[in-house]
Amino acid sequence: MVQVREARTVGELRAKGYKVLPVREEMRKNLIAKMSKGEQLFPGIVGYEETVIPQLENALLAGQDIILLGERGQAKSRVIRLLTNLLDEEIPVILGSEVNDNPFAPISAYAREKLAQTGDDTEIEWIPRERRYAEKLATPDVSMADIIGEVDPIKVAEGRYLADELTIHYGLIPRVNRGIFCINELPDLAERIQVGLFNLLEERDIQIRGYLIRMPLDVFVVATANPEDYTNRGRIITPLKDRYGAQIRTHYPKDIDQELQVVDQERSRFDDAEKLVAVPQYMREIVAEFTSLARHSADINQRSGVSLRVTIANYETLVAAAMRRAIRYREKSAAPRVSDLPFLHASAAGKLEMETVEEGRETRIIDELLKKAVLNVFGRYFTVRDFDALIQRFDEGLTVEIGTDVPSFVYVEKLAGEGAFSAVAQKLKAAPAKQEALFAAAVEFVLEGLHLSRRLNRDKVEGKFRYRG
Repeated sequence: MVQVREARTVGELRAKGYKVLPVREEMRKNLIAKMSKGEQLFPGIVGYEETVIPQLENALLAGQDIILLGERGQAKSRVIRLLTNLLDEEIPVILGSEVNDNPFAPISAYAREKLAQTGDDTEIEWIPRERRYAEKLATPDVSMADIIGEVDPIKVAEGRYLADELTIHYGLIPRVNRGIFCINELPDLAERIQVGLFNLLEERDIQIRGYLIRMPLDVFVVATANPEDYTNRGRIITPLKDRYGAQIRTHYPKDIDQELQVVDQERSRFDDAEKLVAVPQYMREIVAEFTSLARHSADINQRSGVSLRVTIANYETLVAAAMRRAIRYREKSAAPRVSDLPFLHASAAGKLEMETVEEGRETRIIDELLKKAVLNVFGRYFTVRDFDALIQRFDEGLTVEIGTDVPSFVYVEKLAGEGAFSAVAQKLKAAPAKQEALFAAAVEFVLEGLHLSRRLNRDKVEGKFRYRG
């Protein structure tokens, strides 16, 4: 193959026995090769191994155009972009072609004329797979010129006739001939544009205005859509739905472990934060549990979905809150706490679409979901009976004040000597003598869990929370 890429003219390419494959055959060939070697087809995609990916493999082996149905934040666009890995690293096209003309069977007037003039001496160039992919976000103002093409008045002004095919300025789809075209949020396309896309899928060609031209494009067409919009007749023309060979449903992670795996993969990372902040596993689980609860809440619009970006942004916010506290109090280590959870309003509110718009309702919904998340995670680690001795101490008059701006050493000074907390510190790996920040986080987690389990009272005092028996 390396020797083939040394070819610089159509004649040299033909002499080396190069065979041009249709894009579907090319992708299918490379898919089979990767599957035979056991290579990972979609690196970075979590939770689709037994659901979405097998269906994608079937569609690709069948040579079918694909539409991915799913709510926001389900990696639809990423999956589609990874399909470019199934294209050859480079393919030859006629030099100067705007539509990636096949050197042996050009479809544009420019390439046909050039080949007729210079024959086997026609120059070619090798283009990488990245230039063979394009995507367009569907909006109501997308025009036929954007995706198909339009007459270029500059070329007409240069002296060409309107009937000359060379006056056409090609849109996105012709420019990715022999490649992949993706349209995101398909139902948002105007009906007349959907008809143009339908013609591409049905006839595999395009027509621009009244030109008597036929360009048999070789394009693999993929689309994404929200199921609510896609199944609503009137948002998408029925014949177009019928032309997609495979309709594949995506989904959110099926458990918290998968959710957190995506968070670890996608969250922002800064060297100073990585060294300073340690996030306890139970705080990680609270963040993921919050998102899971939101996806089943009747107060949140489930038709638009609750994106994985909610979990990622919330995790990043907790890390930032812990680092902010450490900087302010010059602490050598930091850990997110339960008292930091109110900061998640900023990172979550804009990503959750509420069913009601009542004043103040959004804040209450988020607060309730956070409380449920803490209680659920607390129940995975402990039972209330584990803390009979601690509850007894509170009944005897012990009180504890917590807050996001309380330094970690305060918790250690007040509670390190309480024997009831020793087992907690051991189970949560937060020894007070060595890990003040983790000990403070463990204290808050236990106190809030006992409060939500109705074993401790909690009062708000000057921006802090006081727990008492």
